[in-house]
Amino acid sequence: MKTETAFAAAATPPAGRLPPASVLIKNARLLDPAAGVDSVGCLGFRDGRIDYRGVRMPKGQYQETIEARGLWLMPGVIDLCARMREPGHTQKATMRSEARAALAAGITAVCLPPDTRPVIDNTAVVNRVNRIAKAAAGAYVYMLGALTRGLEGQALSEMSALKQAGCVGVGNGLAPVANTLIARRALEYACSLGITVHVVPLDAALANGGCAHEGAMATKLGLTSIPVAAEAVAMRQWISLVEDTGARVHFGRLSSARGVALLESAQARGLPVTADVAAHQLFLSDADLDGFNAMAHVIPPLREPADRQALREAVRSGAIGSICSDHQPHEADAKINPFPLTEPGISSLETLLPLTLRLVREGLLSPLQAAARLSLGPAGVLGIARGGLATGAAADLVLIDPAQDWTLEPAAMRSRGRNTPFAGQGFNGRALRAWLGGT
Repeated sequence: MKTETAFAAAATPPAGRLPPASVLIKNARLLDPAAGVDSVGCLGFRDGRIDYRGVRMPKGQYQETIEARGLWLMPGVIDLCARMREPGHTQKATMRSEARAALAAGITAVCLPPDTRPVIDNTAVVNRVNRIAKAAAGAYVYMLGALTRGLEGQALSEMSALKQAGCVGVGNGLAPVANTLIARRALEYACSLGITVHVVPLDAALANGGCAHEGAMATKLGLTSIPVAAEAVAMRQWISLVEDTGARVHFGRLSSARGVALLESAQARGLPVTADVAAHQLFLSDADLDGFNAMAHVIPPLREPADRQALREAVRSGAIGSICSDHQPHEADAKINPFPLTEPGISSLETLLPLTLRLVREGLLSPLQAAARLSLGPAGVLGIARGGLATGAAADLVLIDPAQDWTLEPAAMRSRGRNTPFAGQGFNGRALRAWLGGT
């Protein structure tokens, strides 16, 4: 049976209905960052692969036709940092809850940091996470392996085995590496294997267990602070080691103007370094901590408006090539203690795409640039063949209504974590429907 669907609001296939084997989406604004194409046309897929893209209607028949006039179709969002809380922290969330929340938000793939419990530092844990993710039946889950055993910063992990098991990179999360000699040896090992090292640049000694940016707000609230130097010193160290080893390094969750300057300088010299920024860093600042707002407690911390502006300009220029969620769902109790004792992090899968669409409405990014920062850029970092709409590509897609007005209500969030500083805020634009491998 051939059917036609017109979207005016968020749509979900009726319960019990099997996904059609073939779908044609017509009159959509097609955003293909891999080809640099932004045009209105038709796209069809069957058997999990795109089999048609063009201006005219195809000759072949499809089981479902979707009228998408006024809607955008782009590659599925790829999130470079999302903690799914399983294994190890299922009191906060589960792989099932978060992977499905991700897919409902237009995110077809997430990258899991190595700081699960147990740590992703051996093939047994990789296989275990893969089994959990497969059973969750949501967004596809990629993994970073641990850079050092147990993330203890001392002995190098078996990176070769982790790569063979399917890890798309290695990193130490927020855990420090003991010294620069170990860091250099890790880069040499990773370079020999062609693995990207993911670094959250934060010097542990300078951070000194702080919970807020070193500035007027931290002084006002009496909070232990984290200076910008904690990011800058760490970046200088890793960049110097990249110069010596030639290893690929991805800097995750940049937070400062000085960090941006160091990144741009390294890229100008041709060094193989990339970076991402969490979406909330592009809209919030340390002023949002006023009143001890634990929902704005994040690491790295929210910094000053000048830092936020520098991050925005780097996203515009492409120096920062990816925007991620840095998703960290928490149970309610994690955010009700005195501010320094609350757990950092935001439940942010469901705001990644809407916040990026807000950048489009503000004129910072074009729709095609937004698609690049959410799909092509992250795909390049992970070294996976995604992020485009070419014929033959996997049908990992998201259909977006860029004009739909809605309000973020924590009770309606699909993630089990309701910890967000954007609660009650209005948004314009959201995912209507997503496909993962054509499903």
